[in-house]
Amino acid sequence: MANIQEVAKQARVSVATVSRVLNGQNTVSEKTRKKVEEAIKKLNYEPSMLGRNLRNSESRLFLILIPSISNPFYLEIIKGIEAVAISQNYNILLCETDSNPERENIYFDLVRKKMADGIISMDPTVNIETLKNLSENHAIIQCSEYEEGSGIPYVTIDNEDASYRAVKHLIQIGHKKIALINSDEKYLYARQRKMGYIRALEEYGITLNSQFIIVTQHLGFENGQHAMKKLLYLHDRPTAVFAVSDLLAIGALKEINASRLHVPSDIAVVGFDKIDFSNMTNPTLTTIAQPMYKMGTVAVKMLIDKMNGKEVESIILDHELVVRESTSGQFI
Repeated sequence: MANIQEVAKQARVSVATVSRVLNGQNTVSEKTRKKVEEAIKKLNYEPSMLGRNLRNSESRLFLILIPSISNPFYLEIIKGIEAVAISQNYNILLCETDSNPERENIYFDLVRKKMADGIISMDPTVNIETLKNLSENHAIIQCSEYEEGSGIPYVTIDNEDASYRAVKHLIQIGHKKIALINSDEKYLYARQRKMGYIRALEEYGITLNSQFIIVTQHLGFENGQHAMKKLLYLHDRPTAVFAVSDLLAIGALKEINASRLHVPSDIAVVGFDKIDFSNMTNPTLTTIAQPMYKMGTVAVKMLIDKMNGKEVESIILDHELVVRESTSGQFI
């Protein structure tokens, strides 16, 4: 493979002139530029992107922080991020933090050492103080999960209103004994979704039953099963369940089916996210649809704007209640 010195020799110009042509500088005459471009084409020369990036003090790499790569919720967001990033000649690096501070610091160091140009954080467990400090000198955007008052721009949905709509739907089809399978309330989204749940109950004059609120430490399928099992053990069990993630809801569905109860006639179930699996369950799952792909495209556009020194405002995207079989039919 030809190198830049051979291109310079072929074009009868200096290496510096070839470099200026490669970098798009307008200090080279049109005649000289054509000579260099012809030499590049003849020798099939491919410039080193690494070298160019180092000269321009950029890596063309974005870090995408996620707590777990196994959660399908992040897949569509990542697809949206990648589509825009690639169209703008950037690459992405998925960083699974596993809620581990040491692993987080390894990724943060990549930005500090200019081996990455910016961060899109989707990790609710991220060290927000470290993220805030980094954001003073580096481009950072929060996506889906965010911290209020951090000063770091974010793109998300209105979690309180979304959960309010989900619980209101259950009430309007006849349910009064509605359980909540929630995540740890140290996370903002868990607090917001609980607030929406409570708001819907209060609006319809339904007394809050603390036994109907189950908190899980993780959003996995098994956690939904275990939470549902606790609810089924209650003497006066709920007739409907709202889970703050589809994985929890799908786990709850499995436990209900294993107990030889029927959804929705015995217990109705609503999830949150609209992951692909939510349309593959039996019965199919009523859920809150987050615009995950759009969330990803918006996040990376915000990040690029931030890198270019533009003022970036936080964005709240629309959500949708998707009614399917797990709440359809007449409840008696």
